[in-house]
Amino acid sequence: MHELQFSAQFLQELFVGLRLELLFKLLVAVLLGGAIGLERQIAGKPAGLRTNILICVGSALVMDLSIRLMGADGRVGDPARIAAQVVTGIGFIGAGTIMQSKGTISGLTSAATIWVVAAIGLTIGAGHYIEGLGAGIVVILVLSALGSWEHKLVRARRTVPMTVRAVPQCDFAPLDALLKECGLHVVERDVWDHARDRVFEMMVRGPARQFEVARDLLVEREDVLDVVLH
Repeated sequence: MHELQFSAQFLQELFVGLRLELLFKLLVAVLLGGAIGLERQIAGKPAGLRTNILICVGSALVMDLSIRLMGADGRVGDPARIAAQVVTGIGFIGAGTIMQSKGTISGLTSAATIWVVAAIGLTIGAGHYIEGLGAGIVVILVLSALGSWEHKLVRARRTVPMTVRAVPQCDFAPLDALLKECGLHVVERDVWDHARDRVFEMMVRGPARQFEVARDLLVEREDVLDVVLH
């Protein structure tokens, strides 16, 4: 009788301990996901505070569940199976944050943030708190500290060789006007006429982020056959 009472008490204490551990995991997931989400919310991104918290908490819960699941024979299953489904499934959410418009792509950072927040949640759910905390701090530093530096780098002006292959006898004036609308200035230009095309070899100067935008707009023109940025 005494042994049965001891066993019941031991199981009860063990159950309470495990649930407290799960609660701690979820609280850590809320803190780390919330810290990253807060930075995204301040930056005005679509995946903000609540989104990142829910992703991190959900990932931690699923990882904890996958570790504790046991088969019919009493053996612990493979924790990587459910975790792998989280990594795959989170890609659909990340893809939903990526937008493309007029040759420009936005939302890549938000998609990457969602993916890494899920990874942090899985790490916490597996009980690796130090690794999860360290990853969370690194992500916050990357998003906050490097954000302004990246913005300055993208806005920096640089000179890039550009080759535009157009139809024979193509007038350069409309192409030059398009480049100017994109904030780019042709520093120097050479023209090479061939039987099947006219090639403009140029040195173009302007904001770094505008070169691909201008290239995509040029390619959309009927009189332009190809555009290459060197």
